Amino acid sequence: MAGERGHPNYVAVWFWLVGLMVTSVAISQLPFSKSATDVVIFAIAGVKAVLVALNFMHLRFERLLIYSLAIVPLLLFFILTAVLFPDIASH
Repeated sequence: MAGERGHPNYVAVWFWLVGLMVTSVAISQLPFSKSATDVVIFAIAGVKAVLVALNFMHLRFERLLIYSLAIVPLLLFFILTAVLFPDIASH
């Protein structure tokens, strides 16, 4: 059917999530400044959150209203990250 939607490739998304997790752990072991390491790890966490939301929560196939409802937690994530980052980076 023309209106039928495909399913995400869950195995490929899982491999991406595992790869990004391994990258986060590897970056934490590198001799960079703590602030730079934290920024990169938070950015990777954001990418992983988007992958989960789009594929496992099926937001890629939803209408605009449902999609906009998913943006609110992402905004809270970015706000809390910005507010808590100075405290996390200073330890």
